[in-house]
Amino acid sequence: MNKLKSILLLSILMLGFSFEIDAQDWANLNRFRESNAKLGAARTCDQRVVFMGNSITEGWIKTVPEFFAPEKQYINRGIGGQTTPQMLLRFRQDVINLYPKVVVILAGINDIAGNTGPSTLEMIEDNIQSMTELAQAHGIQVVLCSVLPAYDFPWSPGKEPAGKVIELNKRIKEYANTHGAVYCDYHSALADERNGLPQNLSGDGVHPNKDGYVIMQPIVDQAIARALLMWKGFK
Repeated sequence: MNKLKSILLLSILMLGFSFEIDAQDWANLNRFRESNAKLGAARTCDQRVVFMGNSITEGWIKTVPEFFAPEKQYINRGIGGQTTPQMLLRFRQDVINLYPKVVVILAGINDIAGNTGPSTLEMIEDNIQSMTELAQAHGIQVVLCSVLPAYDFPWSPGKEPAGKVIELNKRIKEYANTHGAVYCDYHSALADERNGLPQNLSGDGVHPNKDGYVIMQPIVDQAIARALLMWKGFK
């Protein structure tokens, strides 16, 4: 009996130790540490653009790597599954410290899915606004992207995200238009009649396939061009 208790206690301790290890880097601050160091200091002539986001941003460089060709100076800092509080925590090291001219922020869908716990639209707004304010305080122009359409989440069904996404995008657009940021509208170009992501543009209804990214690319390119013009005027 004592042996059984000892084994049970050891199992509990090991489980707790495992949780502690997993929880130590909640925002994945180490993910891009080496990559950021290799970039080195930005030159005055550089026109770096950092893409901050979740799996949709991360998947972009894997699906269409040529869009992030070195000569474009587009830096991908997407991490799958992340929510806006996690992005906010790593914003300084993965955006500000890289000294980009522009940051492209695509965030919020995983908050709606509840990836890191329940989240209201106001909470998502607060985090996106905080990232925007941090960037602007350091002379970085901001492109705020609409959240992509989603009718349901394969990993978290029943959340009915379509309407929430529309409302969040309305708020993001209004904030961008009144706070010196550029609004990048992916949603209008991608949404189907259900305000979801159609099958021909996505395998799971949330993440774009190559055809989806091809539609998104000129939209964000135009938004970045506008932001760069604003940066030149600002400077």
